[in-house]
Amino acid sequence: MRFLPGAEEVWAVLPEARVVGGAVRDFLAGRAVADVDFAAPLAPEVFSARLAAAGIKVVPTGIAHGTVTALVGGRGFEVTALRRDVATDGRHAVVEFTDDWEADAARRDFTINAMSMDRDGEIFDYFGGRADLLAGVVRFVGTARARIVEDYLRILRFFRFFARYGGVPDEPAVAAIRELRDGVLGLSAERVWGELKRIVAADDPRAAVRLMAETGVLGSLVPEGVDLARFEKVVALASGVDGLLRVAALLAGDVEGFGERLKLSNEEQEFLVAVRAPLGLAPGAGDEDVRRALAETPGEVLVARTYLVQDEGLGWDELRGRLRRMTRPVFPLQGRDVLEMGVAPGPAVGEVLAAVRAWWMAGGCLGGLESCKARAREMVS
Repeated sequence: MRFLPGAEEVWAVLPEARVVGGAVRDFLAGRAVADVDFAAPLAPEVFSARLAAAGIKVVPTGIAHGTVTALVGGRGFEVTALRRDVATDGRHAVVEFTDDWEADAARRDFTINAMSMDRDGEIFDYFGGRADLLAGVVRFVGTARARIVEDYLRILRFFRFFARYGGVPDEPAVAAIRELRDGVLGLSAERVWGELKRIVAADDPRAAVRLMAETGVLGSLVPEGVDLARFEKVVALASGVDGLLRVAALLAGDVEGFGERLKLSNEEQEFLVAVRAPLGLAPGAGDEDVRRALAETPGEVLVARTYLVQDEGLGWDELRGRLRRMTRPVFPLQGRDVLEMGVAPGPAVGEVLAAVRAWWMAGGCLGGLESCKARAREMVS
């Protein structure tokens, strides 16, 4: 059974290994398989030595938990020893290695993640994951409450998988999440932000986000406030838009406070703030107005703003097309041009540049360098 180039090479060295997790799930769901992870009923030092002896580079990416990465043809394949939990504390687990496949599957979060597949394509499904996948049910392995208490990140993982595979909410899971929702408050900002981005990036995350709101999880994660109606409108308008735009649509309160609290990158936070600013354009706007808007703001930001403010009127797709096609005007005059006219260095240079730029903007951003220089000379003469 071939997944990705390189997988067969790993199997040739570790024939007792099985593919686990997302690759099996996506294969059964008929989705593209992006990554392949293996599990092996061997101690990590044993399979690491066998891989290395076969000329495969081994990187100890998580050796404390029994995981290495085998590099084949420039692609990485994680290989992890089978494990059983010894102790958990709500986020981290103490594990011991085992050769028991069912014990390893039992420590996984959801039934759809607990399946494995051998080299011949045989599926090993100890907890009914295949049936749950076909039914669109995201169900915890074992008791939902117990699995969540082991690791509160599983609350967010539930919604991520529900957004991607779910159709019918699992009532025991929903009840446990509602009871334990404040457990997400103890998760790191980086973990929360990483999962939230992946939830909203699903093809259609509306049902999942709505369920997050109903269980109180969304309120715990985003105390700044949310606008579910706007979020759902943006998802409906453009299924392929960037996940960060969907976050901008979801947020109703202090965007900067949200970004600082969840430790967004500077680029992410700047985008959210920029997108939430007024659009200043409407369908049917003249070319001069569109050029002025582009001179002030990058086209991709303006396009993103259109989705947040779009109403039921016509012409929004046409406006987005113009914003994408039109070259962004760049004010041609620079400080050195003004200095060459004899203006002394200092505030006066900035004042001339600002005045000429206002004239250039009023004219629809059409003036070239020479016309801007001429205008500047009139001002300084």
